[in-house]
Order: sequence, then C-alpha cells, then structure tokens
Amino acid sequence: MSVKILLADDEPSICEVVRLYLEQEGFTVYTAGDGEEALAIETSHRPDLLILDIMLPKLSGWDICRAITRQAPVIFLTAKSAEYDIITGFSLGADDYVTKPFSPRELVARVKAVLRRSGLLFDSGDALSFPGLTIHPAAQTIICGGQTVSLPPKEFDLLLFLARHPKVAFSREQLLTNVWGYDYNGDDRAVDAAVKRLRQKLSAADYHYIHTAWGVGYKFEVVPK
Repeated sequence: MSVKILLADDEPSICEVVRLYLEQEGFTVYTAGDGEEALAIETSHRPDLLILDIMLPKLSGWDICRAITRQAPVIFLTAKSAEYDIITGFSLGADDYVTKPFSPRELVARVKAVLRRSGLLFDSGDALSFPGLTIHPAAQTIICGGQTVSLPPKEFDLLLFLARHPKVAFSREQLLTNVWGYDYNGDDRAVDAAVKRLRQKLSAADYHYIHTAWGVGYKFEVVPK
C-alpha cells in the first residue's frame, strides 16, 4: 500500500532524480512536465501528496492548487523565494516550500515530515489506537473489545488502509487498487465480502468502525453503538 506522490516540474532531470529518490523510499511516483498533465494525473490517480513547481507551462502550480476540489498535502518546488511567493503558496494551502537548488535527500525528508503530519505515513511498528480498537501493523494483529484478533492478510490490509484515512470515503475500485493491487483480476464484490467479515470480527467492541458511504463505497469512523 504505497503512498502515491505527484511530482510536477518542467525540468526532466529534476523529475528523474527526485522520482528515483522517492521510489527508493517505497513511494509510488507520477511525474508531469506541465500543469495540464499534472491536473489530469491528480484527477485520475488522486495522489496522496503533490510536489508542484510554481512556474509550470500551461497551468502554474498555484492554478493547480486552485483547481483541485479535495484536500491533499502540497509542497511547492520552485526557484522563487520572494516573500510574496512564499506567502501566496501558503495561503493556497501549501504544507511546505522548497527552493531550487535543493538536495533530493532534504526533499525526501520534507515529504516524509508532511506525510506524518497529515497522518498518511506511519512507521511500520506504530500502533493505531482508537476507542475499543488497537491495530498493530508489525504483528498484523488487532485488539478489539479487549481481545486479540488475528486477521487474514487482505482483511488486515483493508482495515489498516481505512483506519489510516479516517472519515475518508473510498470507492470499491480505489480499495481494490490500494489493498488488492492494481493487477487484481477479480471484481469489487471481494471488497463487500471482506467488509462483511471485518464487521463481524469487530463486533465485540462497543463501537462501529467501518461504514457504508452511500453512492461511494466505505469509510472508517469510530461511532458508538
């Protein structure tokens, strides 16, 4: 379940070097050389984080921020360093601002910091704790209603993915891509079946966790019974 990152810069060398560094850290990276291509990728792939050059051809990084209709962390990557440009970037919701030239390692560190602040990146051993439920990624187990429960891999991955994005509704297709993998050949009934089994195994707690988002799919939210 790799974090997806969109990197938009009109300098191919920058895209290539940064992409390699990010992929070495396990991220899935989409690159774009202009603003229109970047916006199309944002719409179709819904990346978890955007790295945008301000001075992109066709559409600027600022234009892209104004155009997207959902909240996603943004890092501006640009040669501009004037106070006005920095203030403008943050006013559009930017989470960080990196000026060229830069160290790819520094950019990767900033990406990880933004993802952690946004709740999108966790260390492998970090437990996720909610009322009545604790998820242990390293051990692939959960404690629900005071009882330790072992889950099959796909059910565990589904619960972990949803829990790491609380209150965010995902379609069945998005869950198949992020949990089962983009090359999965089955249909979306696998998601419904896994959700049904998870709900049964989480029933010992005094809370409901996985909810149907009508017209969309499913989401994770802690709601008392």
